[in-house]
Amino acid sequence: MGQPQELVRALLGGFCRSDAEADMILRAAERLGVDPLDYCVHRYPPGAEEITRRAAEWAGIAYSPVVPSTGGDRVDVTRLDQLAQARSMRETLFDREVTFIAPRFSQLVKLRQFVLRSPGFRRYTCIAPPAAIRAALAKVSAPQLMDDARQRLARRWPFANAGLDLGAFSRGIFLVTAAVLIVLAVLAPILLENVLLPLISIVLVLPALLKFAAVAEAAETPRVAPPLSDAELPIYSVLVPLYREAEMVPQLRRALSAMSYPPEKLDIKFVVEAKSPETVAAVEDVLGDARFELVVVPDVPPHTKPKALNYALPFVRGEYVVVFDAEDIPNPDQLRLAAASFEADPTVACLQAELLIDNARENLLTGLFAGEYAGQFGVLMPALAEWGFPMPLGGTSNHFRTSTLRELGGWDAFNVTEDADLGARLARLRLRTAMLFSQTYEEAPVRLDVWMRQRTRWMKGWMQTFIVHNRHPVALYRDMGPKAFFAFELYVGSIILSPFLHTAFFAGLLIHFVGRETPFAMEDPRSAVELFILLVGYGAAFAVTMSGLLRLGQRRLLLQQLLLPAYWILHTTASIRAGCELLTRPSFWAKTQHGMTRLERSFAAGDQAPASDIRALLRRASQAET
Repeated sequence: MGQPQELVRALLGGFCRSDAEADMILRAAERLGVDPLDYCVHRYPPGAEEITRRAAEWAGIAYSPVVPSTGGDRVDVTRLDQLAQARSMRETLFDREVTFIAPRFSQLVKLRQFVLRSPGFRRYTCIAPPAAIRAALAKVSAPQLMDDARQRLARRWPFANAGLDLGAFSRGIFLVTAAVLIVLAVLAPILLENVLLPLISIVLVLPALLKFAAVAEAAETPRVAPPLSDAELPIYSVLVPLYREAEMVPQLRRALSAMSYPPEKLDIKFVVEAKSPETVAAVEDVLGDARFELVVVPDVPPHTKPKALNYALPFVRGEYVVVFDAEDIPNPDQLRLAAASFEADPTVACLQAELLIDNARENLLTGLFAGEYAGQFGVLMPALAEWGFPMPLGGTSNHFRTSTLRELGGWDAFNVTEDADLGARLARLRLRTAMLFSQTYEEAPVRLDVWMRQRTRWMKGWMQTFIVHNRHPVALYRDMGPKAFFAFELYVGSIILSPFLHTAFFAGLLIHFVGRETPFAMEDPRSAVELFILLVGYGAAFAVTMSGLLRLGQRRLLLQQLLLPAYWILHTTASIRAGCELLTRPSFWAKTQHGMTRLERSFAAGDQAPASDIRALLRRASQAET
């Protein structure tokens, strides 16, 4: 019996009864391009801790499921981004310094031989699971990790981050300017029409024309990259930030366990705030799955999702990394599609998957929310990607090359819409963002108060992003180039101002025409212009929403979209709240409550497959390859 075969049999016990079976396992691991120890941990029932314990026993070295903390001095790590690869650390226990190690398969074989020659080595060495070593390193280097999580972006972008460039003066100037534009929109139909109407036309009509162009673009068939074999797939990391969401963990476990990706190459990290102990406990209950790992974020402000993601970034092991939210149910093949897309086009730095609402049938609010998402992720964003414009990323299902994300400086810890900000940074570095034609199902807020808190935070984050990147407009223009610069100003500016301007302009028109016998008389061309502005603005929003819903085959939601003007008034209310919060508490993160839907989400998701089935496209691509 060779030592590799002997080790495999020791690790798996009754699940491997002969050298021939052990050889098959070793060859399978080699074909997949993974360490045989990882293969055994992920493919066989004993589990990571038990298999690591058996490995230690076979090598003749002590085993510990955790690295004991002695409360010693903090550790300063020279290269934080290398923590993900750490497989050893030292701790002083009683009268000796012990090195805790997580050896690979080939190293275990050598260790056994070394221990036989030098038995004293065992007094100073202990084997622990790799996750236990990473958890211990996180604990002793927590102050440095937290400082990096809060300040990493400021060091990379000292002139464009919410921690430094969102002072009270900048926020005040922005809000005063926005207020002046709103007043002008109200006055445009009443006073100085020759001056104000052209200005309002530019602010309202140009974004509308962009939306009409996106609708025209939406008919094109998406391109699908050739699939990769299991052996070709790289390690893929998944970050799942959680805060007070213990009830979502079982659903998340089911959704992430269903991912059709080699388990040895999955690195799934639940990133949980320490001030949410019930969520920490819920995640600990699922850590028997070797794909899952827990990263506990210390209770240090700001309490934002981007800060938590930054804290976990040094522990990301994958070549690529994706962020999923607590309520997400991604398509099982999403990581495979993303890896294939990155491999097929080295110029792509970021992929945004399509977000769909799976509880649209619950009430009018969820139906309107679903229409909004259908237009945003099915029509607008694919067009922006095709045109090479800055992409406003969604808050979830963003896939990155890990090296690029680190080069960007990670997320802005003080920005409450970190996805929008990151899209702007990618554009500033002239890095390409593309759409990934794979779906992630999300739950829309079912209550107005929950929707209002979420939308207020989103609008405040858009304001933060616009202010921060326009603090130095010449630098922004130079970084992005003219096309992307004007697209950013137009698109982001319209997201912020459109709710105000449409509502204000509509109110101004009502005031203007009250009491008129013939409000839109042919002899008054200005009235025709005013009506044109209103119809183009509303028409573009309707067109994008309807196009997105028709693409998904969701015809039964079309009638609800007639309530869009009322929905935009809700947006206006949220925007006013956002402006007030921007002044008083800019980094406050209003947490969205999930798990409130009464629908069975697995059924709801299946009820909303896009009309252009991505799996069919994949099958055709695969047949073409063969």
